Amino acid sequence: MMNEKIIEVKGLYKFYKAGETVVHALDGLDFTINKGEFVAIVGPSGSGKSTLLNMLAGLEKPTKGEIIINGKHLEKLKENQLVAFRRNNVGFIFQSYNLLPTMNALDNVALPLVFRGMDVKKRIEIAKKYLTLVGLEKQIYQNGNAMSGGQQQRVGIARALAMQPEIIFADEPTGNLDTKTSAEVLELMKNIVKEENQTLIMVTHDNDIARVADRQIRIVDGKAV
Repeated sequence: MMNEKIIEVKGLYKFYKAGETVVHALDGLDFTINKGEFVAIVGPSGSGKSTLLNMLAGLEKPTKGEIIINGKHLEKLKENQLVAFRRNNVGFIFQSYNLLPTMNALDNVALPLVFRGMDVKKRIEIAKKYLTLVGLEKQIYQNGNAMSGGQQQRVGIARALAMQPEIIFADEPTGNLDTKTSAEVLELMKNIVKEENQTLIMVTHDNDIARVADRQIRIVDGKAV
C-alpha cells in the first residue's frame, strides 16, 4: 500500500498581494505522498508550510497548479464539493485542540459524526472506541477544561480518527505540549495511523518532531528544498 499514491502536487503556486508587493507563499511545489505514509512538512515560520496544508485540505485555492487526491483535482472543485470532500476524507488535529470546553470528551469526539447523519447510538459507540484507543477510557465523561494538555490532545486525535478518514492533517499538534507529552502523543499518532492504514501529514517547525515521520518535505521561501 505504501507505493499507492494518494496525493500528487504538481507545479503548485500561491501568490498574495501585500500592498504593492507580491508575496510568493508557494513557489512551484512538486511532490507525491503515498497511502499509509507519515509525512512531516517542515519549515520556519512564514515558509509557506501552513498555506500548503490548507491547500491540501481544500481550505484554500492555489493561484496555479494541481492538487490531486484520490484522483480528484481539488483546484477544480466548487466550495460545496470541497465541503463534502473534507467531511468524507479528511480529519484534523490542531495545536490548540479546538475542543468545546463545556462538553465532555465523549461528546467532543461524537459531535463531528452528527454531520454525517449518524444516529446517536452509533456515534457514542465509535467515540468510545477511539477514546479507548488513545488511552482515555477513564476520562470519557470528563470536560475538556478539566483535562491536561496531553489529555486534550488525545481527545483531538480521537475526534480525528472517529471520522475514519483516509488522510489526517495535523497542524503543529505538539506545539502546546511539554517535551515528554509531545513524545507520547507523537508515538501514539504514529502507531494508530499505521494500524488503521491512514496517511498522516503533519506541519511542524521543530526538526526533532519532524524526525519521527517516515519522510520530510522541507519548505523554505515557498520552495521544497
